[in-house]
Amino acid sequence: MAVKPSKTEKKAAYDQKLCQLLDEYTQILVASADNVGSNQLQNIRKGLRGDSVVLMGKNTMMKRSIRLHAEKTGNKAFLNLIPLLVGNVGLIFTKGDLKEVSEEVAKYKVGAPARVGLIAPIDVVVPPGNTGLDPSQTSFFQVLNIPTKINKGTVEIITPVELIKKGEKVGSSEAALLAKLGIRPFSYGLNILSVYDNGSVFSPEVLDLTEDDLMEKFVSGVSMVTALSLAVSYPTLAAAPHMFVNAYKNVLAVAVATEYSYPQAEQVKEYLKDPSKFAVAAAPLAAAPSGGAPAAAPVEEKKEEPAEESDDDMGFSLFD
Repeated sequence: MAVKPSKTEKKAAYDQKLCQLLDEYTQILVASADNVGSNQLQNIRKGLRGDSVVLMGKNTMMKRSIRLHAEKTGNKAFLNLIPLLVGNVGLIFTKGDLKEVSEEVAKYKVGAPARVGLIAPIDVVVPPGNTGLDPSQTSFFQVLNIPTKINKGTVEIITPVELIKKGEKVGSSEAALLAKLGIRPFSYGLNILSVYDNGSVFSPEVLDLTEDDLMEKFVSGVSMVTALSLAVSYPTLAAAPHMFVNAYKNVLAVAVATEYSYPQAEQVKEYLKDPSKFAVAAAPLAAAPSGGAPAAAPVEEKKEEPAEESDDDMGFSLFD
């Protein structure tokens, strides 16, 4: 008969396993495991098998192992995990793409009925339509202030009703009604709370960002840096082109206002003296097609060449 390991041996084995995972993996997902059954957790382990490992345990034990391992290795980045270990949480160690792993975990959420006394994680709305219940159940709906009517011998809900709000406790009447209607409003599974990547901790919403979102944020940041640099006259790579253009405008304005001139300013002065020249210069740009078929080439008009004049017509001879 196999001898069962003692609590001390179990703690030592768990500590060794956690430290080994910390050394092997640099990416960790911290997930909430509220209302997750053992069978559901086993399916998640199977689905992630290969690149990821799911580790559950007591928070005090995990915090102790992480703290001792950080002191032993000198890697203080592991300490960033300790504030995240609050509540019923587990760790998902992975070498794969964080977003793909998060999506894989979300596949194993299962529907659950509304049990009495449970805190609703979402708003529960009962949709309108035929309930299939007999008219004797009308009083049950009246207690919950749900408008109904009798249609073809069954109770029909007229308008959608917000039965439970997020954060409220589920009452016995609400739970009974949802059970009668066959509605399982809640879904439970591992819910990703935080992401740890090489010592950095960030929200899981970051995983949903696309390249377009990153580009938009980058352009917005560059615009803010440029505006700040121009406001305080501090040169940066983003503001330098604008500074050169503004400086050239100032030099050009001085040249126009005074008799000082240089080749590039001569054309501007000519336009100011005679604006019609600027209109002529800008006409080809305004007439250029913006898209579609290219403009047809102008047809050159043939000019009639004047007839050659003879010596008699000129009134003298070239050989006289």
